Amino acid sequence: MLATVGSLLRLRLGRIPCCAPGAPPEVERRPVASLWPRGHPQYSSGGSPCSSEPPGSAEKVHRVPAEHKPSQFDKRILLWTGRFKAMEDIPPRIPPEMIDAARNKARVKACYIMIGLTIIACFAVIASAKRAAERHESLTSWNLAKKAKWREEAALAAQAKAK
Repeated sequence: MLATVGSLLRLRLGRIPCCAPGAPPEVERRPVASLWPRGHPQYSSGGSPCSSEPPGSAEKVHRVPAEHKPSQFDKRILLWTGRFKAMEDIPPRIPPEMIDAARNKARVKACYIMIGLTIIACFAVIASAKRAAERHESLTSWNLAKKAKWREEAALAAQAKAK
């Protein structure tokens, strides 16, 4: 559904349908308010403001540089995801997109590792439960034995108190 709404927004150039399909065009569309706050220019891929105002009328905007100094953790992620072969190969400044891509890849790898460990743990629990069933052990028998022990301790405590 979100993809359909997105394609409708792209096709209708900033207008949202407010009625069912097939309604008259003057009723069907209404303009959308700008998503950007006033006074902040929007940037296209070329790096120039894409607002309708003439250049120079907007206040001066300071852009963040496209380079990022990676931390030790970022360097380890870049190595683990295969972006670089050795720690010495990593340059002192890296584009933020490369670090984001490496983090996303590391996140997916970590999820796959956790899925694998969960499956292994499930098989371990199944094997342990089968061995316990062979020994005729169950949670019910453990619970009954524990409660019998508590009753016995309570009875001994009551006898000691009565003396």
